[in-house]
Amino acid sequence: MSDVPQGPATGSGPVRVLLVDDQKLVRAGFTMIFGAEADLEVVGEACNGVEAIEVARRTRPDVILMDVQMPVMDGIEATRRITAEMDATILMLTTFDDEESVLSSLQAGASGFLLKNTDPAQLVHAVLAAAQGHALLAPEVTRQVIHRSVGPEATPPAVSADTQRAVASMTEREREVLGLVARGMSNAEIAAHLVVGEATVKTHVSSCLHKLQLRDRVKLVVFAFESGLVDQPPATRAGEHPTGP
Repeated sequence: MSDVPQGPATGSGPVRVLLVDDQKLVRAGFTMIFGAEADLEVVGEACNGVEAIEVARRTRPDVILMDVQMPVMDGIEATRRITAEMDATILMLTTFDDEESVLSSLQAGASGFLLKNTDPAQLVHAVLAAAQGHALLAPEVTRQVIHRSVGPEATPPAVSADTQRAVASMTEREREVLGLVARGMSNAEIAAHLVVGEATVKTHVSSCLHKLQLRDRVKLVVFAFESGLVDQPPATRAGEHPTGP
């Protein structure tokens, strides 16, 4: 995770966070964790999706930490509506790691998906990373996206003309870097694999995001599988764990 910048998204102050969860104790716990961080500030809370939309409109947070299953309106629908209305960075946080929730959240516009048993330090890191545009997926989630997208039961992707043109605009090295990002490798790991500097990898990733008009690494992962650029799930040896993007 060392490739993710630390500190607020801008020089104007701490990262502004909106907490959305139907359990008051959960929100209180997050507030306590973030309150100990100088680079984070909780600017609002909501207990369901409808309230989340209203508070997001009022506070314009940098990052929204969104529960998936809530009454009135769930987090997936709230994410879809918020991202359609504003340039929001949303991290989904849930106790559930089923494939449908993962894929629906990402398709709705979420920039990351973490489990509620995530270590507090990793949670803080993920929020700071999301604010910098380096959104993360938990390793378990990356695995699910991969197997759902390219596994034996996956539906072959339909590649549009716009997608073909976007891919054609990429250099061979950019496509190679994109493939490694999609397989869950960090910038540091890609640099070691390609025997290049980490700054060079960051440049290639930024170029991929620009050419494909995507917001973050999560969208790159989804694009790589949906476009057919990555057509085989990565092999996992016994005892080996995949790394989040």
